[in-house]
Amino acid sequence: MMTYVIEIIIGLGAGIAVGTGFVAFLTVLGIIPRLMQLSRSASYIHWYEAAVILGTVAGIYLSFGDITVTFPNVLLAFWGLFHGVFIGMLAAALTEVLNVFPLITKRIGMDDQLMILLMAIVLGKISGSLFHWLIFVK
Repeated sequence: MMTYVIEIIIGLGAGIAVGTGFVAFLTVLGIIPRLMQLSRSASYIHWYEAAVILGTVAGIYLSFGDITVTFPNVLLAFWGLFHGVFIGMLAAALTEVLNVFPLITKRIGMDDQLMILLMAIVLGKISGSLFHWLIFVK
C-alpha cells in the first residue's frame, strides 16, 4: 500500500515537472501568440486555451489509458497531418527564436542559398516521414 502512495507521488511530481517544462517551452517560443497574430484571431484566445488543455488531457488519456483506438486510414492521414503541423510549427518557432538558419548559412558561407538549405531540410523531412510511415512501419 505504501509503495502505491510513493509511486503516485513520484508520478504526479514527474508529470507536473514535465508539463511545466513543456508549457514554459511553448511560452518562451511564443507559438500560440504568434499563431493568433498571424491568423488575426486574438479574439478566439479562449478557444486556443481550450484546445491546448483538451489536447493535453486527451494525449495523456490515450497514452496511459487502457483503451485502443482504431481509425480508418483516411482519418489516420489527418491525424498524422495534425501531428506534422504541430511539430513543424514547434521546430519553426524554435528556429525563429534562435535564428538558427541565418547563423548556419553565414558560418558555412551559404548566405545567398538560404532557400535551398530550407528546401533541402523540408524535402528531407518529408521523404523521411514517408519512408517511416509507408515502408518501415507495417
